Amino acid sequence: MTRGPSTWGLVLAAGEGARLRTLTTDGAGRSVPKQFCSLRGGASLFGDAIARAQRVAAPERIVTIVAAEHRAHWEHETRELAPENVLVQPRNRGTAAGLLYPLLAIHEREPDARVVVLPSDHHVRDEGVLERSVREALSNADHDPDEVALLGIEPDAPVTDYGWIVPGAPRPGWRRPRRVAEFVEKPDAAVASDLFARGALWNSFLLAGKVEAFLDLYARRLPELVSAFTTALLARPTHRPAFIDMLYAGITPNDVSRDVLQNVSDRLNLVHVPPCGWTDLGTPERVARCLREEGVRARSTDTSRVVLANAVLR
Repeated sequence: MTRGPSTWGLVLAAGEGARLRTLTTDGAGRSVPKQFCSLRGGASLFGDAIARAQRVAAPERIVTIVAAEHRAHWEHETRELAPENVLVQPRNRGTAAGLLYPLLAIHEREPDARVVVLPSDHHVRDEGVLERSVREALSNADHDPDEVALLGIEPDAPVTDYGWIVPGAPRPGWRRPRRVAEFVEKPDAAVASDLFARGALWNSFLLAGKVEAFLDLYARRLPELVSAFTTALLARPTHRPAFIDMLYAGITPNDVSRDVLQNVSDRLNLVHVPPCGWTDLGTPERVARCLREEGVRARSTDTSRVVLANAVLR
């Protein structure tokens, strides 16, 4: 029997979490990136994302991108991952670079791989519902290998602080997913109510597809960035950190949503995720809203980790 392509979980954890700094300071007053904080005690958001990846990918195929300046926070949390699967950004140059670097690293090792992209600042109440949607997106990748699936969350309210996705018309063919008709970034209240009524979905930035499909999107929109990274990764493994450092020192920051995804909607499949208690913990208001819905309580007094519920309850 011929084995199909492997699934890789790609956890994005290099963000600075600037908008949540009012909640993410430790006992000494030092800012802790939100992904290394816990919502209510226990595992950090980063740890939750790693566990989310393990639901669909083998442990040896989980890759993460982290920031050099956050080493004290991620070094302990990544001890179960293979060292070559922990990619370190020397500095922040935007989300486009932060996603491209690990995609190219995966492609180097398995060009036919399927990849699930998982941000590390999400909370999910029902992981089983999300897992089923991720597996549906991976199945779509097998049927439409040149396209990338974007998971849209079924909303429970017309909120104004999320990005929204308007589904396109149904596509011909049995169970073929819809295209993305339009992206709407953080609408006002009237527009959000209209989107909610029309069946639009929240943009989760959860993605799945063949690694070559991802790289083709980049090649269409940011070919110079792809060329620069490809050249740096030609270096011997022992020399790569120096080449990556030089690369990051010179590249222009780009945003993957604005500069890539929103310009290639003809290559995006939209997978509808049923209600699962998903929250993007991007702002203090979202954290507070999530905790209200979950029942606000702190479950840990462990001072080694910032607990967001403790910060909200102060």
